[in-house]
Amino acid sequence: MNESQPSSQSNTGVTAHGDAQAVEKLREASIRLKAEIGKVVIGQDQVIDSLLVALLSRGHALLIGVPGVGKTLMARSLARALDMEYRRIQFTPDLMPSDITGTDIIIEEPETNRRRLEFQRGPLFTNFLLADEINRAPPKTQSALLQAMQEQEVSVGRHTYSLSPPFFVVATQNPVEQEGTYPLPEAQLDRFMLNIPVGYPTPQQEADIVKSTTTNTKVELQPILSSAEVLRLQELVRGVPVANDVVDYAVALANCSRPTSNAQKNSFGDKQANEIQKYIRYGASPRASQYLILGAKALAILKGRFHVDFEDVKSIASSVLRHRLILNFHARSDELDSDEIIRRILTQVRIK
Repeated sequence: MNESQPSSQSNTGVTAHGDAQAVEKLREASIRLKAEIGKVVIGQDQVIDSLLVALLSRGHALLIGVPGVGKTLMARSLARALDMEYRRIQFTPDLMPSDITGTDIIIEEPETNRRRLEFQRGPLFTNFLLADEINRAPPKTQSALLQAMQEQEVSVGRHTYSLSPPFFVVATQNPVEQEGTYPLPEAQLDRFMLNIPVGYPTPQQEADIVKSTTTNTKVELQPILSSAEVLRLQELVRGVPVANDVVDYAVALANCSRPTSNAQKNSFGDKQANEIQKYIRYGASPRASQYLILGAKALAILKGRFHVDFEDVKSIASSVLRHRLILNFHARSDELDSDEIIRRILTQVRIK
């Protein structure tokens, strides 16, 4: 079977003509978005694509990179180009949950001299949240953010407040500085749809960055999409049809990352399964399978296609799986990381 033409289409598709037009509009909008962001962010096209995939899939993204590579700038520029309400929280060790969720304050009414409690909303109540250096916050504060990411609501005291959609979190993390940090627990890492590495620019890109940032020229970004349009595009992503074979492939990838799963042996034999299995302590949860398909849908329509193929799943697999694999001491002793384990899984899992 041709990998680019999966069979067994599901029944979740929508009208071909109308949504084909919407897909084309989205593809054009993504091109204009990247061109607009490219006025201030040089290079990093793949990172921008991944952020768009997470946004359109109603997921959240974790940017991993050393200081100074433009993580904050990319998030802020994307928010401006999307015309979304944007807030930035600088996470610090003394940050409390109420600092981000908000708190009840006492209000005295001058007419009656009576006091009442009024909830003052924190910076979590926005559409686009940049959680800068998220691993600097203590676990209690991280837990408050976790509820907002998963449930799109905030609990303060006896009350629960809903967040207005779309709600998109981009968090940044410095992988080299560990002093004064609190590593994100696996439960919170699993809430991030994508783990996106941000590398150094090429020498030519770095030269262009230096030229563009050492003058008096200021660039004002123009909004390309509104919040309402983003919501409609998120609905469009959910409606993209996916072949049953592609769904089975995504599930097989997630299953093969689990050391106790028999899916590895079924996919590529006992010996190859053991070669991968011995390095993994804990594998990806079912949420990974969901995000593999949602990410593949978003990736497909960003490329102007109204169907998902196996290559879309492969393209998004590393970003979905790398933070969901917990490796054991065998992997450390053999100097293997999650990306290498994922590469082996992708190489050896059979497409039926």
